[in-house]
This record gives sequence, structure tokens and C-alpha cells, in this order.
Amino acid sequence: MSAPLEPGQPAPDFTLPTDGGRQVRLSEFQGKKTVVLYFYPEDDTMGCTIESCTFRDVHQDFVDAGAEVIGVSRDSVTSHDHFRAKYHLPFTLASDPDGAVQRAYGAARAPLALRGRITFVIDRQGIIRDIYSSAFRVKEHVRRALELVRSLEEKAG
Repeated sequence: MSAPLEPGQPAPDFTLPTDGGRQVRLSEFQGKKTVVLYFYPEDDTMGCTIESCTFRDVHQDFVDAGAEVIGVSRDSVTSHDHFRAKYHLPFTLASDPDGAVQRAYGAARAPLALRGRITFVIDRQGIIRDIYSSAFRVKEHVRRALELVRSLEEKAG
């Protein structure tokens, strides 16, 4: 098992299938956008729906600050398609069915019932600037990420 990721380290690159039959690769944003990468346990469950809808409700603020929001869970692309459509989610949902990316980011270390609720803010250079993990304070993931994204944009601008 590798050491846990920490702010200041390079974010592990990945390529994952997404909703809509596309793929997303972290490195495609390097030099272009800050990435808010949030791992969540399961589509259409209470906490995950609240978290995703909170990201949805302020999505334009992330866009205006130069950030890309990507949600990742082990759910299938088909499940993501339904979840995204049901709640009108305007950002990418990526499928990590075998949990390889979750393991690379340390999102699979929590106990089973709490697994995977962790948010990373990755700057334009591909460096992790913040890691926030909380199974219960789901809205805090969004607030904290947006605050940091705005701060990074101010420094870059």
C-alpha cells in the first residue's frame, strides 16, 4: 500500500470512462484549469445526492473561477447517465468500477459504509492543493473547494 497523498504532491494521472460515453483524463486539464476531483460512494444515495446537487448549485461559480468539477464513484457509466440526468448535474461523472483510481487517491481507505467521500483540489500544474475528507459534512466539500479555487485563480490571474 502506498503512502497517503498530501497537499503539495503531484496528483496521480488517470483516464476513466464518463457519463455520455466519453473519457476523462486528468492530465488534459494541466496548464489549463484547476480540477476539483470529488470521490463519492454511490449514485442516488442521500449524502451523495446532496453533495452532487450542492456542486451543481454553484457549478457556474467553479466555471467562472477557471475550474473543472469531476465526480468519481464505482458506479457504472449507465448509472452515472441516469444520476446526472435525474439531478441535472452539469459536470462530468467518471466511473471507476474496479476502484483503481480511488485506491491511488486514498479514497478507498475509509470503512466500507463511509468509503470514498473525499475531495481534492488540484491546481493547473497538477499539484494537489487541498484534500478534504468527511462522510457527513457533505456541503463542506463544496464550500471549501470553491473557496480555494477562487484563491488559486486570484493568485494566477
